[in-house]
Amino acid sequence: MKKILLIVGPTAVGKTDLSISLAKALNGEVISGDSMQVYRKLDIGTAKVTPEEMAGVPHHLIDVADVDQRYTVADFKQQASQAIDTITRHGHLPLVVGGTGFYLQGLVENLSLGADNYDQKSQMIREHWQQVALEKGPAFVWHHLNGIDPKAAGKIPVNNIRRSIRALEVIEKTGKLFSKQEKPKPVYDYLTIGLTTDRKLLYQRINQRVDLMMKKGLLDEAQWLYGQGGLELPAGKGIGYRELVPYFAGQQSLAACVEKIKQDSRHYAKRQLTWFRHHLNTHWFDLVTGKNRTEEIEEEIEAWLKKERKVD
Repeated sequence: MKKILLIVGPTAVGKTDLSISLAKALNGEVISGDSMQVYRKLDIGTAKVTPEEMAGVPHHLIDVADVDQRYTVADFKQQASQAIDTITRHGHLPLVVGGTGFYLQGLVENLSLGADNYDQKSQMIREHWQQVALEKGPAFVWHHLNGIDPKAAGKIPVNNIRRSIRALEVIEKTGKLFSKQEKPKPVYDYLTIGLTTDRKLLYQRINQRVDLMMKKGLLDEAQWLYGQGGLELPAGKGIGYRELVPYFAGQQSLAACVEKIKQDSRHYAKRQLTWFRHHLNTHWFDLVTGKNRTEEIEEEIEAWLKKERKVD
């Protein structure tokens, strides 16, 4: 099985620095596992790695879509798989780095995604439930799923409309419960390294990062996106962009909108940490406070690289 290293965690915990360091030490290449860094021209708000920060390490799945393109977990799975094949064929180690949990889960667990077999029927089903969600709310769609397949609904947050609709799509297309779908076999031997730190310190670092983004020109970047269509665009709903829409519309002060970016970023970080603690068998380290050292991570990775995993 191909080996891939995952580096996960919320923003502002040092994922970029660690990934570059490990890629150099392990002859690796980085694949971005972030749902927003795929979009061209959105650099500041997505905390996209700069060419200088890359330090010569090849990076993949950054700037691969325009802001008006819909980029799905199925797109990520397909493109990341292709990148892994290429990197492995060159004798290098793929490092998948990011915080979009479902993207990473879809890849390493080889999930069968609704968009894998997207056709006209898929489109009709999705449009129907999207309209229902608009009229009656995401909770209504989730409760409908719960009435049909409570086991599947139990694994999906009530307000995660995309996953609820995806489950309903698979059920309607296959005639089988989503929870009864045959589980695909994993195709990768992966190790998940998670970065975290003290919650209060993490929130402080997130607030500081938002202030730094504003100094670097986030407002101009967000205004450009607003001019392209704002919330109507697939990329327009990302944190750091959607919160500034009321300012551009003359409805709220800039200070209030920036504070909302910080709040949403903190809430998202909390959800990320909760998600990764329940998925992917994550091994946690704190490099921010010095509780752990990079050498400890390298030792764990070296031990994993020496192990052979047999396919069931």
